[in-house]
Amino acid sequence: PFGPEYWRARLRHAIDARARLALDPSTDAYRLVYSESDGFPGLIVDRYGDYLVVQITTRAMAERKDLLVSLLAEELKPVGIWHRGDPDMEEKEGFVLEDGLLHGEAPPLETIVRERGFEYLVDLRAGHKTGFYLDQRENRARVAPFVGAGEVLDGFAHSGGFSVHAMAAGAERVVLVDSSAPSLALARRNLDRAGFPIPEEDLIAANCFQMFRRFRDEGRSFDAVIIDPPKLAPTRSRVKSAIRAYKDINLLGVKLVRPGGYLATFSCSGAVDAAAFQEMIFHAALDSGRDLKIVERLAQPLDHPVSVTFPESQYLNGLVCRVE
Repeated sequence: PFGPEYWRARLRHAIDARARLALDPSTDAYRLVYSESDGFPGLIVDRYGDYLVVQITTRAMAERKDLLVSLLAEELKPVGIWHRGDPDMEEKEGFVLEDGLLHGEAPPLETIVRERGFEYLVDLRAGHKTGFYLDQRENRARVAPFVGAGEVLDGFAHSGGFSVHAMAAGAERVVLVDSSAPSLALARRNLDRAGFPIPEEDLIAANCFQMFRRFRDEGRSFDAVIIDPPKLAPTRSRVKSAIRAYKDINLLGVKLVRPGGYLATFSCSGAVDAAAFQEMIFHAALDSGRDLKIVERLAQPLDHPVSVTFPESQYLNGLVCRVE
């Protein structure tokens, strides 16, 4: 029952579902196939303009790799299909797939994608995740009105998506912190492309936890703080330590927000559900001595659909809080 035509039908269904989402017409980067939610357990396919990036995390999909690639090539006719591995999942599942070209032409070292009227340079070969945080596309726009004034601290800034939206919404200054110097170099160029050049001293390649502590010790403060860390709880066994880490960085973040300003904070750890994430924020607020009001709840966009039969497909939680 799981022959080529079965998978072709599943793929066409996923493609059709994205077509009906009515994404912003200026957007050409989004998720085409989201694993179990689209009937492909362990397969992710992201579209970046003319290229597809594939990630395979189960042996069942690895065994069907050639078939899946041929179907993607036939149905979508991309310029190229590139594979990005997940070594932890490959080890757990007992297979190895090298990063590299699966079909057509390799993506350039820098690919230009469009999202909600902005252009971003992304690294499909070595950038975080499959090249860009596609799951934050809608949240970048939804957070912008709250962070579009005064000075903004963008923690775990990656290639600058939140900062671009903050500047476009009216922020006077953004300070970006990320441990990856190459990501910050892309962020600077993305801000330049959007018409918001920023000084070198506002791009800080450093550990966010350490930098936030340093800002606190120096008495620095901001009108808005954005916290978007990588996955801190890859498994349920790591939830306790992840909650501690989330609380530490959010406690620091709250202390850095000027009264009346905003904290926008996220977790992409599926093992930390929305209730646990909000409870963590409650404890961070309690320890900070500040009063927080939730003004916006955020989640993953519609191209990352949540299946009721696979609750783990809901993994991104976010809150925007006014800090009194």
